Order: sequence, then C-alpha cells, then structure tokens
Amino acid sequence: MISRHLSICVYCGARDGTDPAYVAAATDLGTAIAAKGWRLVYGAGDVGLMGATARAAQEAGAETFGVIPTHLMDMEVGKRDLSTFVVTETMHERKKVMFMNADVIVVLPGGAGSLDEFFEVLTWKQLGLHNKPIFLLSVKDYWKPLEDLIDHIIAQGFAGPQNRDFFQVVKTVPALLAAMDHG
Repeated sequence: MISRHLSICVYCGARDGTDPAYVAAATDLGTAIAAKGWRLVYGAGDVGLMGATARAAQEAGAETFGVIPTHLMDMEVGKRDLSTFVVTETMHERKKVMFMNADVIVVLPGGAGSLDEFFEVLTWKQLGLHNKPIFLLSVKDYWKPLEDLIDHIIAQGFAGPQNRDFFQVVKTVPALLAAMDHG
C-alpha cells in the first residue's frame, strides 16, 4: 500500500493531444496528487499535459517540483511559480533529477520524450538499478500499441517475460490510485 508522503514523477506530453480526455486525465491526476498529500515531480513546462497536470496540482494545494533544461525554457514555457523550480543544462540531467526526486513513475500520453523517459526507467528497472513502481496511464488505450510492441519484443526473444511485470497499465486516474493503494 502506497500511502506515505510520496513524490510522483509524471512523464507526459508538452502538447494537449487530439482528444480532450488526455487533458482531463492530466487535470484529474494533478488534483489527485494534491488530494493524497503527494508531491508532483515533472518537467516544469506550462504547456500541454505537463501544464495541465501542474496547474491542477497547484490549484489543489500540492507541492510541485519541476525540472527543465535551459534550452526548453521558452518552448515549454518554464513554470517558475512551482514550489521548487530546477533548471538543468541538459535533458540527461533533467531526467536524472526528476527520477532521483521521485518514488513512483506515471506516464500519461505523450510523444517521443515521454517514450524516452519511459524506456529509460524501464531499462534501469530491468538492470536492477531501481525498484520504483512504473505506471502507464493508458487514457482511451493510448498506450496499447506500446504494450503490443513490448509483447512483440518479448515474443521475439529480445527481453524476458518479466519485463511485462516491470510496469503496470491503468486506464483511469481512479484505477491508478487503486493500483497504488494495493501495490
């Protein structure tokens, strides 16, 4: 059961995506993080799902910890009104600081950056470098093609079947919270 004060690292898109359900889930997640008394750790942007998650968390009273590299300050509109605002030199530093300050990883819909972040923490878990829970929040089955790809990689012998156990897929914020309560 996950109940103590946690830091939840959220990887997600710097865009809203095409379905309003993505922004709604990001908003619900930010609100839920605050309601649980947890801290949001994320990429410090004020655009897309990142911004929606952070604004909802802030409005509901959560502590927020954002990490952004200097080269994305303008593009991702660095959100300077966070509880903690960290500027790094590189993307690698950003990912490291976010990961080191998190207890749980949640991946909302996103693009190449979100996939990069997911595969990095998945690989680290495969190598035994951490045992933090990883959740794919598959809003409207967004991550189903990724699940199929991972199953294909396993079926073709490039990863062991335990790789499927290194992350959990949930479809809604309430399902995520229930999985965290039982995990």
